[in-house]
Amino acid sequence: MDGVHDLGGKHGFGPIEYEPGEPVFHEEWQATAFGLMLAVPFNTGNHNADQYRHSVERMAPRHYFAAHYYERVLTGVTTLLVENGLLDHDELEERAGGTFPLALPVADNPMADLPAQPTARFAVGDRVRVKDFHPQGHTRAPGFCRNKQGTVLHVAPPFPFPDASAHDGEQRKEHTYHVEFPAHELWGADAGSSDSVVVDLWDSYLEGAAA
Repeated sequence: MDGVHDLGGKHGFGPIEYEPGEPVFHEEWQATAFGLMLAVPFNTGNHNADQYRHSVERMAPRHYFAAHYYERVLTGVTTLLVENGLLDHDELEERAGGTFPLALPVADNPMADLPAQPTARFAVGDRVRVKDFHPQGHTRAPGFCRNKQGTVLHVAPPFPFPDASAHDGEQRKEHTYHVEFPAHELWGADAGSSDSVVVDLWDSYLEGAAA
């Protein structure tokens, strides 16, 4: 989805903060949240990785930006537990001792309804363009490369299509490609003339482009 999580190419957020010697977890609850992210789908089958990613993406923008990374993890997991009837929101807030905001409802994603691509449509060296689409649902096509042209460097084995997996749990697979984009194609004249960016993209995201 075109949400606040997709920050590639965005300006105004300042430098990335780096903490020398940063511990894996600053507080014990963060380890618990991380453990829940791993244990809940494995032990309950409640959701898959793409459904989890989308639950985090669905957080209200103000909540997302104010939250620590592990608070986003906790919000995503608990949202899915509530949505799938394994946890009661009122009981959750009672145990938490106050308000416990969840992610916003799931939105439709037309990309999830596309027919499967069982065979690879492109080969190494092919010129491709990323489709110019803007779904409200989950997608793994970064906004910065949509409607941009690149070249296929590698054809990878079929992998579950995330747009479908996140919305209906269907693990239908299609090929992915390592696509190389000249930096100036993505960022304009400010980019280095010899720089490039490689993005992994599913077949359904792509269309042929002129050589």
